[in-house]
Amino acid sequence: MKILNAALIACALTSVGISAAEARDLTVVSWGGNYQDAQRKIYFEPFAKQLGKPVLDESWDGGYGVLQAKVKAGVPNWDAVQVEAEELALGCADGIYEKIDWEKLGGKSKFLPAAVSDCGVGAIVWSTGISYDGDKLKEAPTSWADFWDTKKIPGKRGLRKGAKYALEFALMADGVAADQVYTVLATPEGVDRAFKKLDELKPNIVWWEAGAQPLQLLSSGEVVMTSAYNGRITGLNRTEGKHFGFVFPGSIYAIDSWVVLKDSPNKDAALDFIAYASKPDNQSQLPQYIAYGLPNIEAGKLVPEKYQGELPTSPDNLKGAITLDVDFWTDNSEALTQRFNAWLAQ
Repeated sequence: MKILNAALIACALTSVGISAAEARDLTVVSWGGNYQDAQRKIYFEPFAKQLGKPVLDESWDGGYGVLQAKVKAGVPNWDAVQVEAEELALGCADGIYEKIDWEKLGGKSKFLPAAVSDCGVGAIVWSTGISYDGDKLKEAPTSWADFWDTKKIPGKRGLRKGAKYALEFALMADGVAADQVYTVLATPEGVDRAFKKLDELKPNIVWWEAGAQPLQLLSSGEVVMTSAYNGRITGLNRTEGKHFGFVFPGSIYAIDSWVVLKDSPNKDAALDFIAYASKPDNQSQLPQYIAYGLPNIEAGKLVPEKYQGELPTSPDNLKGAITLDVDFWTDNSEALTQRFNAWLAQ
């Protein structure tokens, strides 16, 4: 009898758990800051009205291990998540994302080729590059060599905490042409060269992790310049009247994508949300808030001309910029992250 009761209790608890999971509201996860403020206005709130239910939104700072842990733990508490390119590639290979129903999005041909995946849908094209406060710097930086030159431009510098981007920028500062960065970085000598260049700047680096932090560092004057995401810079300039500059030559652009975590209890609603956020009329509203490029081809055509020049996808801004080598980071992220963390701890 005790065994039977225990079994019944376990069954009841399992049923409650499943019911609780099914009852949970759709949860969408993005990058926070003024970018997520814009998404809330354009996507989250209107979609909630269409759905007739609340849409919860949370923010995160990235990291593939976070997503792995959520899926391995059982029913994840996140549904649709915006991820970076290598997180998309790793998760798709590991099977931690649901497959995308491209018919629901109008077909793959509606999107830039790099925005199409079996497991993800491109959300934005964005650039990481040098930003500075135009009200505080008399002579603006024009290259990563300037970023490293603390005699020419004294003061602290902000860099995203991690091997990715830091190593590429270090090589460019050391004279490697932008289009040769990954060729050099693919060799042991190139990796050593990048870390040696980072050694030079290490005492003057303030490390940041969340996308909103570079703006805070510049606003407070804690750093004289910093790596930052282009859209955040233009967004703050518009909302707060700042005169922050962004240097596109030497910047690295990439595509972030929407994914749905495996075994999401809100899988269908999450896919519906992604379809909603990918509609040309909806996606084309984003650049008026924040200057990110749009993966939906038709959406890009609908952006008003006054915003086109600020997008990383505009022809002028692509000159001297490079695309993030996703294959390189998928293959080397673990080893280089370990080395970077060890270097940071020295």
